[in-house]
Amino acid sequence: MSRTLMLSVIRGMALRGLAVAAAIAALCLAAPVVFAAEKFGAPKVTESAAPVGAGGLTQVTLSLLLVLAAVFAAAWVVRRLRGFGKFGNDALKVVTEIAVGTKERVVLVQVGSQQLLLGVAPGRVSTLHVLAEPVISQPSASTPTEGATPGTPDFKAILKRSLGL
Repeated sequence: MSRTLMLSVIRGMALRGLAVAAAIAALCLAAPVVFAAEKFGAPKVTESAAPVGAGGLTQVTLSLLLVLAAVFAAAWVVRRLRGFGKFGNDALKVVTEIAVGTKERVVLVQVGSQQLLLGVAPGRVSTLHVLAEPVISQPSASTPTEGATPGTPDFKAILKRSLGL
């Protein structure tokens, strides 16, 4: 994907966000004018509250379930893209990692030309093994993903997949 295409996609998303923000700001500024004509106060005695039926309860329940599903979906996406977008120097790299429990991980770290196998748990990191020779070699210079760690997709690959290219 060319750089100009990516920039135009990002620019388009930024313009849409700006348009949405402008619309929200306009609605917030127009609200006092619109609601100024209405009188606020206690309802008249002759008026009675409309009974809440099963339709209203169903709508509230479905709305709540939709919000909960959106929260869980966002949490799942964040967990899946955990390593996405990490930037740093090339002196220390996480080559690969694997979960061995709910909170425990085994991580293969590259420090210079040496690789360390680390056990990571809440509040504790311990060296399991120092490898004499690298298990997984360094990615070559011809690899298109310069900043991504192996095993995690980079931005370019995700964007191509989402655009169907």
